[in-house]
Amino acid sequence: MSAPSTVPHTRILIGLLGGAVLGCTINALKGEGVISGEVVAGVVKYVTKPVGDIFLNLLFMAIIPLVFASLAVGVTRLGGGQNVGRVGFKTITYFLVTTACAAAIGLTLVNAIRPGDQIRDKKDELRKEYEKEATKKLEKKEGDEGFGVNTFVNIVPRNPLEALLKKDMLAVIFTALVVGIALTRMQPDRAKLMIELLEGVNFIADFILRMAMRVAPYAVFCLIFSTTAALGYKVLIALAAFVFTVLGGLAIHLCIVLPLLVKFLGGMSPIEFFRKSRGTMVTAFSTSSSSATLPTAMKCAEEELGVPATVSRFVLPLSASMNHNGTALFESVTVLFLAQAFGIDLSLGQQLIVLVLCILTATGMAGVPGGSLPLIGLILMQVGVEPGAIALVLGVDRILDMCRTTVNVTADLTTAIYVARSEPQLEEQPVASAPGAMEPPK
Repeated sequence: MSAPSTVPHTRILIGLLGGAVLGCTINALKGEGVISGEVVAGVVKYVTKPVGDIFLNLLFMAIIPLVFASLAVGVTRLGGGQNVGRVGFKTITYFLVTTACAAAIGLTLVNAIRPGDQIRDKKDELRKEYEKEATKKLEKKEGDEGFGVNTFVNIVPRNPLEALLKKDMLAVIFTALVVGIALTRMQPDRAKLMIELLEGVNFIADFILRMAMRVAPYAVFCLIFSTTAALGYKVLIALAAFVFTVLGGLAIHLCIVLPLLVKFLGGMSPIEFFRKSRGTMVTAFSTSSSSATLPTAMKCAEEELGVPATVSRFVLPLSASMNHNGTALFESVTVLFLAQAFGIDLSLGQQLIVLVLCILTATGMAGVPGGSLPLIGLILMQVGVEPGAIALVLGVDRILDMCRTTVNVTADLTTAIYVARSEPQLEEQPVASAPGAMEPPK
């Protein structure tokens, strides 16, 4: 499958900055009475938000077919269960280690900075403003018992078609793995027909994603304008300490931890890695979705970073659904921040529980905008903080979601580099290499 053609990342970045500047300006004028709040709300409701939602819908329209088909075909290219087990073990181990590292960074910073102490006098105002939205975020679907044993049981779907319809990513991944392994056990002439069908699904998904990316700069402008026109700087200022803690932790993981992994496990220059990945990082930042960025990440891995398609089309779909370093860091900071804001001091043992829960929930969450918020509510209940406290962070969640998604997707690319270097025998045909390409394992 050819990855979707993308517009230059500078155009997306211009749309992002333009939407933010105009949105904040409109918000300020609205506060001074120059522009009617009803007019702004109408523009957001009937113009900019629908445009942004259509863009996201186009992306998500192709995601499930892309994940299923790419992963199933990727398994067949790995050559069967033995390779899948070995590569899968390396991939998931890498996920858990990097996610644990990110969550630990978050816990360390939030204990050192204690941002919750800065917000106690404003928590009532913020919660009143966002409690209705918080209630919606925390609503659970009928029959959903939250995170627990059933989370693992439901990875094996009773009805694979239902899993596809509900976008249950872990169940879809499991089904794709089973289908891929089954294809490796079939006679080649019979398996060929199914593999060609799956590759055709990839082609259709590619066409849809090309359509979406043509309107990306305009859609990103509308998405950011909708957020900043409604919120402005008010909530950002009130939650400055919290935002600083989250962004600081994400920066440490992105600029220190991941480059070290790229250098020592991936055998690649970190500077070259970031230079070649910047387009994918901007896409992740603008869409706030690991899943929506998956096609761009696959293109980057194969064409820019020199990762064989055999590896990228197995590792990256798995990464988009399970490898959420930035989310784990955000969850750990948010839980302790809210506990501090409400005057609840968590012991070391309780914080270790938070660490484990952040790793597990971040691994099992959906790679979509805001997907971590309901999971944070579940963790809050485990440590004695009322779940509705999440209303305090909703005002700044959008911008932080964009930042943590950037870390998530960058970590996905480092995973692909590591697995590719550790499995040189899986390389089908050499991808055109450039300076800074991966060094052969020693």
